[in-house]
Amino acid sequence: MKANSVAELFTYLDGTVQVDGNEVLVVAEYALTEKIDVLAYTAVFADGLVRDTARWLIWEIAQAIGVYPASIHELYMAIGRGDVPHDFTVPAMNIRAMNYNTSRAVFRAANKLDIGAMIFEIARSEIGYTGQRPAEYTSSILAAAIKEGYRGPLYIQGDHFQISAGRYAANSEAELQAVKDIMQEAIAAGFYNIDIDTSTLVDLSFETLDEQQYTNYTLCASLTEYARELEPEGITISLGGEIGEVGHKNSTIEELHAFMQGYRKSISDGIQGISKISVQTGTSHGGVVLPDGTLAQVSVDFDTLRDLGETARKDYGLGGAVQHGASTLPQSAFGKFPEVGTVEIHLATGFQNIIFDNLPKEIVDEAYDYLRVNHANEWKPGKTDEQVLYSARKRAIGAFKQHWWDLDADKQAEIGTVLEEQFAFLFEQLNVRNTHNMAERITTRVEIHQERPRVAAVAVREEDVGDLAD
Repeated sequence: MKANSVAELFTYLDGTVQVDGNEVLVVAEYALTEKIDVLAYTAVFADGLVRDTARWLIWEIAQAIGVYPASIHELYMAIGRGDVPHDFTVPAMNIRAMNYNTSRAVFRAANKLDIGAMIFEIARSEIGYTGQRPAEYTSSILAAAIKEGYRGPLYIQGDHFQISAGRYAANSEAELQAVKDIMQEAIAAGFYNIDIDTSTLVDLSFETLDEQQYTNYTLCASLTEYARELEPEGITISLGGEIGEVGHKNSTIEELHAFMQGYRKSISDGIQGISKISVQTGTSHGGVVLPDGTLAQVSVDFDTLRDLGETARKDYGLGGAVQHGASTLPQSAFGKFPEVGTVEIHLATGFQNIIFDNLPKEIVDEAYDYLRVNHANEWKPGKTDEQVLYSARKRAIGAFKQHWWDLDADKQAEIGTVLEEQFAFLFEQLNVRNTHNMAERITTRVEIHQERPRVAAVAVREEDVGDLAD
C-alpha cells in the first residue's frame, strides 16, 4: 500500500498522471479512485522525499480536477451583509482519528445531500496527540475527496490556535511565536481558515470589561495582522476571534462589544479583520464525564447564542457567532442552531466516540493499556477509571494511527458507514443541504501550485506544537 521511492510512485501512476518537472497532468481521471489509496497511504506513512512527493502529487492532482483548499471568508461576510439567507449552520468537523476513512464518509454524505458549506478542522492540541501535521492533514482530506468524487472548494481550518495562559505567563514571546509558527505551517498547507484563540488570557479579576478583554483583543489583532502577511495572493483567510474560553462562564453582549471595539481600535487601518466570533453558551469540549463514563446532559443557552449572533452581524458585519463543544449534545439539539442563526458549530468528540465504539474490543483494550502505561499522569484522585479512559483515550490516536488504518477493509467500511450516517444526520439538522452551488459561486477559486519537492522537508517535532486543553 506504500510506495518506497519516488520512481516507484511515478511508475504506479503511469497512465493516470503525467509529471513533467513541476507540471502535473491528469490523463485518466476515472482511474484516480483506484490509485489514490496508495498515494494517501504514502503521504502519511512513508518518509522523506517519497512522502513529500506523494503530498505534492495529491495537492496538484486535486487542483487539476477542481478540488481546492479555499477560504470561507466571502461566504461569512455575505451572511453578515445579509446577501445570503442565513437559515443554515456550517459544521466544522474535527477529524481526529482514521482521517482518510472518516473524511471519505464525510464526502459520501456531502455528495448525497449536495453539501458545500462545511469545514474540516484540527486544533493546535489535536495536531500533537493525533500525530497529524498540517500537510498530512490536508493530504488525507484532499485524497478522500478525490476518492469519493467530490469537487469544489474545501474549507480546511486551524481550530483553537490557542495561546496557553500558563506558557504565556512564563514566557510570552516564546508562546506567541509558537502560535505564529503553527499558523505559518498551516497556511502553507492550505489552511485558509484559522480560529485565533487568545480568550485564555481574559482576566475577570479586572473591574471593567475593556480591562478584562484587553490582552485578548490586542493579541487577536496582532495575530490577525500576522495571518494577513502570510495569506496567498487572492485569498482572504477567514479568521475568527473568541470572547470567552469554552467551558467557563457564558458570554454576554457587553463582552462582545468590549472585545470588538477594542479589537477594531487595535488593528491597523486597511487590515481585514475577523469574520466570526466564538462564544461560550454552556458547553464544554468533550462533554462532562460522569463517574460511570457516561456524559452529563448539557443545556445550551440558545437565547444568548441568538442574541450574540445578531449583535455580531448587525453591529460589526460578521457572519455571526460560533458554537464550540457541541458534538456530544443530544441529537434533538442540533436543529436549534440554524433556528437561532448560529453561523458555525464545532463537532469533534462525537466522531471519535463512534470510532471507539465500533473498533474491535481487542483494539480498544490495546489502546487503553497503552494509556495506562504512557499516560499514567491522567489518573487523578477522585476520578474513576471510566472517567479517565473516556477523557484520555484521544491520546492513543496518534500512537495507533497506522494500526487502525491497516484494519481489514470490512471493518473500515463498517465504521465508515456509521460515520456517514451521523454526518448525514448532522448535515440535515444544520440545514446545509443543497449548499454546494452557493459555496462554489461565492468562493473565489484561486489556483495555487506547490513546488515539487527536491529534498525532504525538515520534520517538526510533535512536542513543538504543545498540548492545550481542547
